[in-house]
Amino acid sequence: MESATYPLEITVAEASALVAAGPDRSLILDVREPDELAIAYLEGVRAIPMRQIPALVDSLPRDRHLLVLCHHGQRSLRVTHFLRDQGFTAVSNIAGGIEAWATEIDPAIARY
Repeated sequence: MESATYPLEITVAEASALVAAGPDRSLILDVREPDELAIAYLEGVRAIPMRQIPALVDSLPRDRHLLVLCHHGQRSLRVTHFLRDQGFTAVSNIAGGIEAWATEIDPAIARY
């Protein structure tokens, strides 16, 4: 998988479409804390708090496009850069995070 074919950031609409089109080819990696997940959660994601990513990096799939999510997109962008530095080529940040997802994709998701 070449990183050039995977943008650094994608919109929530693009992320939603990718997961819907091929859940076996893409995975949302939610890096928010457990208390945040208790407020607003997306089904079918892999949730690993940002601080645990370095210890669990080897458990992440390299054969799927990882779509990294947080509250607004800053933490997930840092994780995206970290994973790319670790050799992951198919990884993109979800710009705007769960806040944008609640606004643009699913207004039933609680905002905080």
